[in-house]
Amino acid sequence: MKICEICGLPEDLCVCEEIAREIQKVKVYTVRRRFGKLMTIVEGIDEQDIDIKVLTKKLKAKCACGGTAKKGQIELQGDHKRKVKEVLSELGFSSNTIEIK
Repeated sequence: MKICEICGLPEDLCVCEEIAREIQKVKVYTVRRRFGKLMTIVEGIDEQDIDIKVLTKKLKAKCACGGTAKKGQIELQGDHKRKVKEVLSELGFSSNTIEIK
């Protein structure tokens, strides 16, 4: 059985990712891209603590949209600010640290 180097618990009981989710300062905002299309940007998630690709996949599924993870931020097609905050809260991120602009 492997032991987590950070928290000292067995890997199947490791709480490092849950703790990391609670202290992340996440910003959610929209920008206009080519042809007037809106993109929702989620940034401030530390890639060392949280698997950003898995999180992107979950957000895309919950928001029913396309998107990608680039340069440490998540880009979702369309305006999904409110839905993203709900989904991140469900996934264990503290709603106090999620800032919507």
